[in-house]
Amino acid sequence: MSTADYDTLIIGGGQAGLALGYHLRRAGLRFAILDAHRRVGDAWRHRWDSLTLFTPRRYDGLPGLPFPGDPDGHPGKDEVADYLEAYAERFALPVRLGCEVTAVRPEGGRFLVETSAAAYPATYTAARVVVAAGAFHTPWTPAFASGLDPHVTQLHSSRYRRPEQLPMGEILVVGAGNTGVQIAEELAGTGRRVRLSVSSMGRALPQRVLGRDLFWWFSHLGFMEIRGDSRVGRRVKSRELIIGIDVKRLLRRVERVDRAVDAEGREVVLADGRRVRPDGVVWATGFRPHHPWLHVPVFDEQGAPVHREGVTAWPGLYFLGLPWQRARGSSVLGWVGRDAHTLADRLVTTAINPGKTLIAP
Repeated sequence: MSTADYDTLIIGGGQAGLALGYHLRRAGLRFAILDAHRRVGDAWRHRWDSLTLFTPRRYDGLPGLPFPGDPDGHPGKDEVADYLEAYAERFALPVRLGCEVTAVRPEGGRFLVETSAAAYPATYTAARVVVAAGAFHTPWTPAFASGLDPHVTQLHSSRYRRPEQLPMGEILVVGAGNTGVQIAEELAGTGRRVRLSVSSMGRALPQRVLGRDLFWWFSHLGFMEIRGDSRVGRRVKSRELIIGIDVKRLLRRVERVDRAVDAEGREVVLADGRRVRPDGVVWATGFRPHHPWLHVPVFDEQGAPVHREGVTAWPGLYFLGLPWQRARGSSVLGWVGRDAHTLADRLVTTAINPGKTLIAP
């Protein structure tokens, strides 16, 4: 079995991993990016067909390469995927595609990384490992979903691509974050009767305010740099922002109902005791962290990584691209580069001074 040795291994070739790779390439570190997909950007290609970013192109670029096209326009998900692929090629980033990581474990002061790759070495060793695989690991649906009759079509939002996957008739969308609201809006335009099941709606914000895009204001007012541990950050985190959708207008086309709490046969039971009989259900209920391959004790009871701005208590192990990792923009395409730059500085410093221990900021 062949083994390749690196200073740093980045797990995940999405925007976070590529942004970090850009900085490490410039610093001259020996590193590789391991990604399970067939092409760079596939995580975006596999999202629903009509997905368009909230952020204008002027705010969607990674370090060193502006996002092409109309700077005030909003790119579709395939544009983002193609941009990421072009980014990796432009800077000759060492992305190992089709390289699913199956195990990471400490060994002799370094890390042993095992993969399923056939075209590359199956195992790697590294002094440092950065998990840049994002937060969307395991789609979560409530356990009671299994109580629905098999004739009721069920999809998690991660598998939703277009309305044709669902029957005509009545559709229940469970969860009213941005994803749930966008899918409900799309389905409502197809002649289906749509209900939106939610305990409370997020705060709706228009795409344009006083003639400027919302993200112009966010950028100039420092909103994307709000720290998660600040008083303002805690308030923002407590209620998701629904961006660019007129919720009042939507609720004239979509019936809002109480949160789903159970399912029996063809019926979904709501918290207020009401029962609805959907022909299809879209579970826009989010994801849960899932790192069964990471054999390092850095997780809390819910399986989420314990870190401080991406730095874990285990020497040499880092995370990048998590929601609110440092600030509001930590997981957002055009802002993840800031966290990547900070982490790259740390990695370069420890590579030059391997005996130096840096305390988490």
